[in-house]
Amino acid sequence: MRQRLVRHPDTPCDAVTEIGVEIARIAPTVLKLTYMVQGEIARLAIPAAAGAARTDELWRHTCFEAFAKPAGGEGYLEFNFAPSGQWAAYRFDGYRQGMRLAEDVVLPNVAVRRGPGWLEIAALADVGEGPVRLGLSAVIEAADGRKSYWALRHPPEKPDFHHPDCFALEIPAPLAS
Repeated sequence: MRQRLVRHPDTPCDAVTEIGVEIARIAPTVLKLTYMVQGEIARLAIPAAAGAARTDELWRHTCFEAFAKPAGGEGYLEFNFAPSGQWAAYRFDGYRQGMRLAEDVVLPNVAVRRGPGWLEIAALADVGEGPVRLGLSAVIEAADGRKSYWALRHPPEKPDFHHPDCFALEIPAPLAS
C-alpha cells in the first residue's frame, strides 16, 4: 500500500516535490515502511551515515517517523528513522503523555539508498498483531537549516505529529493462517 505525505502549509520546501511511503506487513507484528523523497536532494541537509544506534532527538534534523496506536487504544508508539542509520522508539500512554523509551523494540534495520533526485529510507516497525492506526510523517531540513513538516494529515494550526488527527491510516490485523 502506498501513501503520500503532504507538506504543512506553513513550512515551505521547494526542494522536495513528493514524499511517498510504501507500507507492507511482512510478519504478524512487523510493518516495513519505505519512505521515498523526490526532488533536489542536494539542497537538503541529510545526516551522514553514523551506523545503527538508538539515538534521541533525531527529529531536530531530517528524520522519518511513524506513530502506531492499537485500534481503540489511547497509548501509542513513536518510531524515528534517520538517514544516518540512527533510530529511536518511544511509548506514550496518551497524547504526549507518559513518554518513555520503548525498550522492547529491536533494531529496525534502517536501510538508506539515494541517487540523483531521490532518497529512500526503509525500516521495520513492530506495531503488534492487532489492527493499528498509523501516523506517518517526515521532518525535512533544507541545507539552509529551514525545516518542513510532512504527514498523511495535519491538525489545524501548527504541525504536531502526535495529534490524534495525524493517526490517519488504518492497518487491519493480519489474516489468520
